[in-house]
Amino acid sequence: MKNITRTVWILSLVSLFTDMASEMLYPIMPIYLKTIGFSIVLIGILEGVAEAVAGLSKGYFGKLSDHSGKRVPFVRFGYSLSALSKPIMAFFVYPLWIFFARTMDRIGKGIRTGARDAILSDEATPATKGKVFGFHRSMDTLGAVLGPLLALLYLYYYPKDYKTLFYIAFFPGLLAILASFLLKDKNNSQPKENKSVSFLASFSYWKESPILYRKVVVGLLAFALFNSSDVFLLLKAKQSGLSDTYVIGIYIFYNLVYALCAFPIGILADKIGLKKTFISGLILFAIVYLGMGFSTNSYVLIGLFALYGIYAAATEGVAKAWISNITDKKDTATAIGTYAGFQSICTMLASSLAGLIWYQFGASETFMVTGIVTILILFYFVFWIEPKVKNESK
Repeated sequence: MKNITRTVWILSLVSLFTDMASEMLYPIMPIYLKTIGFSIVLIGILEGVAEAVAGLSKGYFGKLSDHSGKRVPFVRFGYSLSALSKPIMAFFVYPLWIFFARTMDRIGKGIRTGARDAILSDEATPATKGKVFGFHRSMDTLGAVLGPLLALLYLYYYPKDYKTLFYIAFFPGLLAILASFLLKDKNNSQPKENKSVSFLASFSYWKESPILYRKVVVGLLAFALFNSSDVFLLLKAKQSGLSDTYVIGIYIFYNLVYALCAFPIGILADKIGLKKTFISGLILFAIVYLGMGFSTNSYVLIGLFALYGIYAAATEGVAKAWISNITDKKDTATAIGTYAGFQSICTMLASSLAGLIWYQFGASETFMVTGIVTILILFYFVFWIEPKVKNESK
């Protein structure tokens, strides 16, 4: 485990516990929301709005972290908010409160994202970014395997008792908070000059960011604009005739593939290049979505979810590693926060759009549109994004 430092291990464990809590609820979230009166359109809007609110905060808190020279307080507070949001969703079932709790969870993510990824970047060299980010994604996603497994076990004994799961999910979140207290900021983190940070820091950084950063992020955001919430994949599996248990099971399987592949793919990305690895992931994504549009066969769906896990392993951590290698070290949290913020806004639009297309035309058309657009975005990355130095994109 060379290059995986104590700090990376702690951050990865914090993410594991948090994802265990979040993913315990994620596969049953659309089912639970439907039981309390949410339509498919409202589910799409809920997911989109929650991500957008968080997105508007990511660039700001990333800039604030760079500006203050501090990372750990943002990480700790962000994970705490996410943990506290879980029981609120069970205690208050009215739509406005559900929106509030879900948004609280996503704001927590917005506060911690830039600072956390900046810590990971600082713990790596340009030649090992894929490995470090890949390891973190593997541990994070291991939580997404353990969480649904616990949910599946609980629902086996207490069918349809979704509400209690929201209370249970608080406990791994609490472990994440406790683990975050083991983190310490480096002494060489110096605050910048004393001036206020605008809430629209993302837009100001965009104007002064490197050209290559803007070109890469434009492609990433174009993809995000059509990459809707995974909730729709789960709803497709449910619509294809799978029971609640099998929907959770297939989601566990996807995350297991993701967790097993993220670390080795991160190592591979350092060798062959982050750009090539990311493009390979997009190819798999297009195959998955086109396949979802054409097939309802349960065995085909299982295969597509396996490919989806490999796609996620080849893109999620790789994209952030790529960004951290094409920006100045002093702006790492701002750069990643800005990207993540704009990405969340695009996800809001993508989820809302997917919900509307599904409602008007059906599930197949929703996946076909996304698959075709992804192919066009592939060409952008292949022909318009040139390789860069610093070992990140051979």
